[in-house]
Amino acid sequence: MKNTKQELLRRLQRQYHRYNPWRLARGGLYIPHSYAETKPDSLSWWDDVGFILNGRRVIVWWQHPRQIYADAIDEQSYRSAGDDPQDDWLTQGSTKNYRQVGASRKKIVSYTSRQPSEAKRLYYERLEEIKNRLTKEGVDVEVSLSWKLERLTWALGVSLIAPLEVRNESEAASLARLARRLILGETALDIEFPEYRYNQADWLREN
Repeated sequence: MKNTKQELLRRLQRQYHRYNPWRLARGGLYIPHSYAETKPDSLSWWDDVGFILNGRRVIVWWQHPRQIYADAIDEQSYRSAGDDPQDDWLTQGSTKNYRQVGASRKKIVSYTSRQPSEAKRLYYERLEEIKNRLTKEGVDVEVSLSWKLERLTWALGVSLIAPLEVRNESEAASLARLARRLILGETALDIEFPEYRYNQADWLREN
């Protein structure tokens, strides 16, 4: 028995792609980011790539496990820094900047934010100190690999955590091929990267 909701999504995905075609790069890939300034030996953190599968768009939102590990450092830094003083200094108490537009008229053209309160400034300093220390020392976290398929009205979305390096269009193509094979059931992450875990030792070695 057909799932009417899934059939509707498939139809909407094909219709969207038919009337809003992607500008595809060489190899039939949608590559939204430039690698012109990416060094060939740099570490990768995240990227996006798209391709067409059975007349439907697939968009891959990829993160390297080191990105998840770095996020864990950020989260632990905020927890360790304590309560954040309530001081909305970016939007409250700002100074209006005017430009003359007539003999007697002025127009607001920008705002200058005030300085944060002393409590907020000390909090930022404490947070930065903790984050620098945890970045240097690492945290006791292990990152596993995962992928998740999400059916949207305009595409299939793939959230993927895998230990690839994506620094050029060729490596973006490798990412797209992995996502395609996962969707089609031709492989699995534990087959591609058996027993892989990203941990503190990996972070310290890379940093």
